[in-house]
Amino acid sequence: MSIWSKIFKTTVPENPDSTLSKRGFKASKSILRIDMDIYFEATKNLFDKETNPNGAFPLNVAENKLSWDILREKIREVTLKNEIPAWVAGYTSGMGAPSFREVVAQFFSKFLTKCPINPDHLVFSAGATSIIEMTAMVLGDEGDVVAFPAPCYPVYKQDIGNTANLERYDIVTHHDISALNNGPILKTIHLDTAKKEIENAGKKFKILVLSNPDNPTGGIYSYDHLIEITNWCLENKIHLIVSEIYGLSLINTKHSHIKEDYSTPIEFVSFAQIMSQKQSDYLHLWYSFSKDFGISGFRVGCVYSLNQLFLKAYENLNYPRLISNYTKWVMELILQDEQFIQSYISINQQRLTEAYVVVRNTMKRLDIDYVPSRGSLFIWADFSRFLDGNTQNAENDFWMEVYKKTNILLTPGEGFGHSKKGHFRIVHPYFKKEDLEIAMARLEEYILTKNN
Repeated sequence: MSIWSKIFKTTVPENPDSTLSKRGFKASKSILRIDMDIYFEATKNLFDKETNPNGAFPLNVAENKLSWDILREKIREVTLKNEIPAWVAGYTSGMGAPSFREVVAQFFSKFLTKCPINPDHLVFSAGATSIIEMTAMVLGDEGDVVAFPAPCYPVYKQDIGNTANLERYDIVTHHDISALNNGPILKTIHLDTAKKEIENAGKKFKILVLSNPDNPTGGIYSYDHLIEITNWCLENKIHLIVSEIYGLSLINTKHSHIKEDYSTPIEFVSFAQIMSQKQSDYLHLWYSFSKDFGISGFRVGCVYSLNQLFLKAYENLNYPRLISNYTKWVMELILQDEQFIQSYISINQQRLTEAYVVVRNTMKRLDIDYVPSRGSLFIWADFSRFLDGNTQNAENDFWMEVYKKTNILLTPGEGFGHSKKGHFRIVHPYFKKEDLEIAMARLEEYILTKNN
């Protein structure tokens, strides 16, 4: 069976003779993401200007590789200069080592949240996936519903469903992406409709999740917008979780090449500030170091919550998902150097902006609609005019054709929960700028042949 037929074969067969549980057998036959097998294929054939000029450009997985050179040198420096402390070799709190929580709280307060963070309200797990899964387990019962404004990260469905057995509901607020030019448009009327539909189906609307900045659109919720949504959730006793996993991956919207895209200024404001005001058990914040620092392999995720029962339950269930103490120690050493962190954030945002400009300008030249990104690692673009119809098969056919003809792998729209087919996510910081320019030249050449 070819790789193409494998990824599109989604039906899980019954096998009463399996030695696994039903859950295990289903997992053995399921696909986590439609594009992951091809991603790993592409990484074995990566583009290199000198050694592999015809190689692949996997622009589908959310990894920022632009500033690893800076962070790698810092890691080398701090680990050579410092002796490993004794606590690293032993057990620590199920919430995370106390010294690590204190350092991260200081980092949050100064660089992310811009408000005081109590380390006693932070709990850590091995990566963003673990914190999502754990939060779902602690807050929801089997069959409860978690709502996400569409389009939204596809694997949330598995993260909340594989263990906690919660269900995903996509709130569709628009059809054409031009509606998002000034940021997310989720309103209380959308939430009212979602609540009614969920309850009419005999389900409970338990959690609403926002990403700020958003994945995949790069939009940012303004402070007033967040307050409006927060008040609705509190009135309806629905947990509101804001993921700020891209909170420091901001685009310079004043850059001369793109400033025309931003008629409405929107500044990123951390949800932690609203949590501080409201002091509610229904409000929570997610963060991970994987995106802003380009270290997804370090597996460092955390939840910030003022809900003491939530934190205690999380701690008691968290031991299988603890982060390596060595990783915590290394991160402590890095985060304590505030001058380095300030410099890193500044350089990283500059590089992100430069990479974003390359992709945005390509979309502009090709007259492809896109959402002006204010943060994250993506540009969300509409290639629907190249599809043979508004169907998933047509979208998948175009996606595969792009890969076969150009060796450029985009994130397909399947699983993002949107109503219109032909939207694709392009990850812009996976390659350095000069290599990304080559990828975009390939894509441009291909699209021009489609136009003719």
